[in-house]
Amino acid sequence: MAQKVVVYVDGFNLYYGLKDISPPVKWLDVACLVQKLLPKVDIAGIKYFTARVSARSHDPDLPTRQQVYLRALKTLPSLEIIYGHFLQHTVTMRLATPLCSQDYARVIKTEEKGSDVNIASHLLLDAFHKRYEAAVIISNDSDLVTPIQMVREMGFQVVVLNPHPRHPSHQLRQYATLVKPIRKGVLRACQFPDVLTDHQGAFSKPSQWR
Repeated sequence: MAQKVVVYVDGFNLYYGLKDISPPVKWLDVACLVQKLLPKVDIAGIKYFTARVSARSHDPDLPTRQQVYLRALKTLPSLEIIYGHFLQHTVTMRLATPLCSQDYARVIKTEEKGSDVNIASHLLLDAFHKRYEAAVIISNDSDLVTPIQMVREMGFQVVVLNPHPRHPSHQLRQYATLVKPIRKGVLRACQFPDVLTDHQGAFSKPSQWR
């Protein structure tokens, strides 16, 4: 019998594993990805953790592309999106290469907050309620080691699908039941169709991702 799993997707960790792959693979069907890598599981739910991005001077369409992709994700059954937030502040940081004898500069630092805490909370709460037999985490973030340890101590398996196969977290490999790299071939095989339909009608993959 197939093993019941809940999938926890660290949206930004996954995105940064995809963003430099050519041709683009950002139009990713995460349910297909899990089934390709773990064909014997039964997906009881998918939780996608992210934060809403803002337009940037060099990329004003960034929020639009994100919203289109989140709309695509919502076509998957049993998928839930859980939002964190961005925190922006000005800090003084040392320059890697000093300029004109200047060692430090004031920079705007943007940090995504909440996703690691949200993943940990949902992972533990779902284990407490026995909503899965195994948890599947799509991330390479070593901050998740402690909740993974706790879930393992509760008797559940934890499988990590790593979107950064060239730089795997050794801590995750130490504490997860299994760590599998996400290869480019699987990513390319698990793209949504170029045109999708939901209750609002038809919509298309962003042109920049084609």
